[in-house]
Amino acid sequence: MKNLKIFLFLMLVPCFCVSQIKTGTFSDWEIQQQDKAKPTIIHIYTDWCTICKIESYKINKDKELVKIINENFNFINFEAEKTKEKINFQGKEFNYVPNGNSGIHELALALSKNKSQPVYPLWIILDANYKLVYYHEGEFKPEKIKEKLLELFP
Repeated sequence: MKNLKIFLFLMLVPCFCVSQIKTGTFSDWEIQQQDKAKPTIIHIYTDWCTICKIESYKINKDKELVKIINENFNFINFEAEKTKEKINFQGKEFNYVPNGNSGIHELALALSKNKSQPVYPLWIILDANYKLVYYHEGEFKPEKIKEKLLELFP
């Protein structure tokens, strides 16, 4: 039993060493952009998406990527199916649309190219002037994110 406890403890230790991307909300973002405009990364995901969870873990584990994002970008993690508050984005108002036991936020649909059901995870990268510079559906590996960010913002 003692060995099992030690084993379980050791399995959890790496989780405490993971870096964290500083995330914000859309309302935080508007205030930050007024103070100092920076490019913005919007990561749209759902809690049920396994790829989203694995991807998030891998990204936060990559210290170099976390540093690049934290120092140079605003980062918004947006749960498309559980975020229920009204969001003002680029001069428009977006709301949560319930559908039985679930629902989806209108902003997730507006940002997605697939207007009926977004592909998760969905990555939107905006420049400091709020213009779309990159759109990516599905898994986005840390190495590819770094390459793309350095390509777009050398």
